[in-house]
Parts: sequence; C-alpha cells; structure tokens
Amino acid sequence: MIYRIFIAFIFISTFGFSQEASIPWESDYQIQLEDFKASTTQINKDLSNISVHSGVMIDFGFQMSNVAFMFTKNFNSKVSCNFHRNAASLMAPDSLKAQQLVKLVRFDFDLSELYARKIRRELYENKKAFSDPRFFQPYFDKLIAERNEISSRVYSASDFGNKSEVLQQEHQAIKTEIEALADYCKLCKPPKKRKKKK
Repeated sequence: MIYRIFIAFIFISTFGFSQEASIPWESDYQIQLEDFKASTTQINKDLSNISVHSGVMIDFGFQMSNVAFMFTKNFNSKVSCNFHRNAASLMAPDSLKAQQLVKLVRFDFDLSELYARKIRRELYENKKAFSDPRFFQPYFDKLIAERNEISSRVYSASDFGNKSEVLQQEHQAIKTEIEALADYCKLCKPPKKRKKKK
C-alpha cells in the first residue's frame, strides 16, 4: 500500500522525478538559485508579478504484508521530505528579489522537514498492533494543515521575503524545533518508552 500527501507551495506533475532532480532534506544542504530548474523560472526586469513554487514535497509510502504492518512501529524511513529541482520555479524582476524568494523556499524546506518529523513522531506514538492501515490519515491531515498555515503566515509576515529579519527569526525557530526532534530524522530509531515502575 502506498500513500502520498502533497503540501502547499509545490508544483508537481503526476510523473515521477529522477533521483538526480530530487534532493532529500539534509541539515547541511542549502538550496541555491540554480536549483530552480522548472522552465517557467526567469529573472526579467519587465515582470510585473513575482511568484514561487517551492518544489518541496512530503512523501509517505509503504508496501508490506499485513503481518509485517502489524509488527512495524517505526515508520521514520517511510516519510520523506524532498526538494524537486524540476518542479521548483520562481519569477522575479531582479536578482535581489530572486534571492529573497530562494530564502523563502529554504524556510519552506526546513518547515516541511520539521513537519515530516512531527508526522513520524505521531505515527510512532500512535501505531498499535491492530491499527488500521489508514490510521495515519487524521495525523497527516492535522499536521499538513498546520504546516500550510504556518507557511502562509510567514510568507505574509515577511512580505514575501522583503522583511529579511522576520524571515530569519522564523527560520531559526524552525531549525531549533528540528533539532529538538532529532530522534525522528528519516534514518533514526526513536527511543522506546520506559515502562513506569509501580
């Protein structure tokens, strides 16, 4: 069984992306202007409007037997946060505004990783032996909606990246939260809860 959740501020086709065009989230990777490979990307002084499609996607998928599903609790590796170069697009009148949009997408990428970790935590804490395969749906719906709300708020509060100090402050807060959820990185194994002594 495979499930996928798409988030706001993405431009995704129904076709798969090549591995070369897909960048999994890494703490030391920083998105660059050159990463925006969609054909609509352009910097043109004659543009009257600006736009950005982040190309960021939170992806959740698993294939396993009913027995394997019953005994699986850690779904960390099944939840991915990727940046897709071929889907990333921006339109700006000059390089200054283009770089502001790049910083917005960097924020969005980290925000999406934070929520990928929150999703992993919810799955780990709520998966039971006899859970229905769709047990994750309410957690996805709630967290994706929350992620989108924060993204929209920050885009607006930072005036689409014009207020750099506001964006920087919001971005640092997200990075701090990511570190606090270190046990829920894609390749991490969450610690087992210790049983309380009677």
